[in-house]
Amino acid sequence: MKIDCTGGAPGRYGALMAVHYEKGLVDVGNGCYAYLQPDGGWGWSNAGLIESNGVSLLVDTLFDLKLTQEMLDAMAPIRARSPIATLVNTHANGDHCYGNQLVTNAAIVASAATAHEMAEVPASAMLSLNNAPGEIGELFRGFFGAFDFSGIEPTSPTETFTGRHDLSVGGRLVELHEVGPAHTAGDTIVHLPDAATVFTGDILFSHGTPIVWAGPLSNWIAACDLIEAMAPSVVVPGHGPVSTIVDVRDCREYLSMIEREASARHAAGMSASDAAHDIALGEFREWGEWGRIAVNVDTVYRSIDSGYAGMDIFEMFRRMAALEAAG
Repeated sequence: MKIDCTGGAPGRYGALMAVHYEKGLVDVGNGCYAYLQPDGGWGWSNAGLIESNGVSLLVDTLFDLKLTQEMLDAMAPIRARSPIATLVNTHANGDHCYGNQLVTNAAIVASAATAHEMAEVPASAMLSLNNAPGEIGELFRGFFGAFDFSGIEPTSPTETFTGRHDLSVGGRLVELHEVGPAHTAGDTIVHLPDAATVFTGDILFSHGTPIVWAGPLSNWIAACDLIEAMAPSVVVPGHGPVSTIVDVRDCREYLSMIEREASARHAAGMSASDAAHDIALGEFREWGEWGRIAVNVDTVYRSIDSGYAGMDIFEMFRRMAALEAAG
């Protein structure tokens, strides 16, 4: 079934630009698979599977238990011949780790910063926000109302690392490169040199706007440079369709533009809110969830000025929703 992504996810806010791709498991070659969830908007994340010599490695789980079980069921024929021995969480956002409890008998590997951050926003907090009365509940259901956060048990990494960490999957080298803080405090990309394939986590939103929760933007730009230096033939993003290095370059261009334009407005004394309204996105305005510029500009301001308090999480979501509602 083809998915028309112009209509957006069941949540009220955000959708990727019009792009057609299928939900489910995609063989991207050389024993690598991508599990895709259109439309790639808020919470509709991707995962990956790497198979070799009777074992496999899973890259990320999904936002709730139902979605993660659907993914594991789709992978059942591969898991039957090559059980999942290792799970790598690329970062701490729940749409990449809340399903961990369903991957039994596997080592769970993540950066130390990711492991620490996982405890900060447990699924129980998301459940409370979605169920909250009044404006807060309405706001968060607009973004995440399609997901069921009940029954999720925190399942932390069993092994952590910093910097670079190599794994062997059935004799295949799998490189883990910590590139955060960028999108979050501890982002990791997964590189298979023998397959010229990179699983980026949320270092790439294909056809969607990046959101820089942690920053600085310069770290994310450097991560894009690192991916390009790996010369991958296949890039599996954290959200959106299977990609190429062209999409990574586009992401780097967007981030460089935001860093440059926001810095100039900070120097001119403009508020972060006014700067987010003032910056002309050009062709990037066609990307889904372009309202994320509100958070990205705020992150630039925090990076420049250590005394800048920035927005709390509720104001971040309010501003993003308001920007996109205003068109």
